[in-house]
Amino acid sequence: MASWQDIERNPKFIELVQARKTLGWTLSILTLAIYLAYILIIAFDPSIFGARMGDSVMTVGLPVGLFVIVITFLIVGYYVQKANATYDELTRQIVEESK
Repeated sequence: MASWQDIERNPKFIELVQARKTLGWTLSILTLAIYLAYILIIAFDPSIFGARMGDSVMTVGLPVGLFVIVITFLIVGYYVQKANATYDELTRQIVEESK
């Protein structure tokens, strides 16, 4: 059985850590940017989201708020899909090599 130092030096482990960190930070920044833009618009120009859509009582803010929620779920779904397709396989290979 390999020691944790051997596992840390494994090129596949290094690749796994780097890939997860890069994707995690990228998706986190994307999510935060979307939320920040939403909040800044509400804070500095609420009339944008308060504008009515046509003759209905619905305002622009409702679909935009829904978009923020849906895009967050899509980002999480993308990460889970990527983890299942790539990271789990790399982890399996690392575990097999460390036995």
